[in-house]
Amino acid sequence: MTTTDPDGTPRPRDAARGWIGWAISGLLLLALAGGAAYWVTRRDAPPTVAAPSFGGAFAMTDQNGNTVTDRSLRGKPYAIFFGFTRCPDVCPTSLNRMAQLRKQLGPDGMKFAIVFVSVDPGHDKRQDIGNYLTLFGTPIIGLTGTDAQLAQIVKAFHVYYEKVPVPGGDYTIDHTAAIYLMDREGRFVTTIDHQEPQDAALAKLKRVIAS
Repeated sequence: MTTTDPDGTPRPRDAARGWIGWAISGLLLLALAGGAAYWVTRRDAPPTVAAPSFGGAFAMTDQNGNTVTDRSLRGKPYAIFFGFTRCPDVCPTSLNRMAQLRKQLGPDGMKFAIVFVSVDPGHDKRQDIGNYLTLFGTPIIGLTGTDAQLAQIVKAFHVYYEKVPVPGGDYTIDHTAAIYLMDREGRFVTTIDHQEPQDAALAKLKRVIAS
């Protein structure tokens, strides 16, 4: 059987199908391109979305029982990291790195805050977080909260986390490993990736402090 072009010229039906196939392929490519613009943070993928997309309103509880919000953190730049106290590698490495960077900054080291947000509220109570953070030898604000509060701050920073079952009925948590650097007004500036050189991370911190 045949079909016709718009000018009335007959053509085989399979040619028409080919034209339709190309059109559908084009639409799929556009959809994929649009989807690629929406970035979901993974532990091994650095953020690539626009700066205003990171940060926002949140309210959590620190290790001393005080309420900490996005507004109460304003006035001083801060580095914020999401993890959990039983994390075997990325979390202690990242927090120790921030402690070392603060030390390298000398007198400027206390001009920014370090904030740790637990993504394991079922296990990490504020006392657990407080005890954990003392291991790093520098002041760190540790935050926890209800499931709803955690969902709000995770959404604000586009953080990925997921419980992963392990043998014996326990679990670990896969999560974003980037450290977010925010300016004194609570605006996102850049990130420190857990694999980037120390001198590059130090330069980023200096820039945030000076801004």
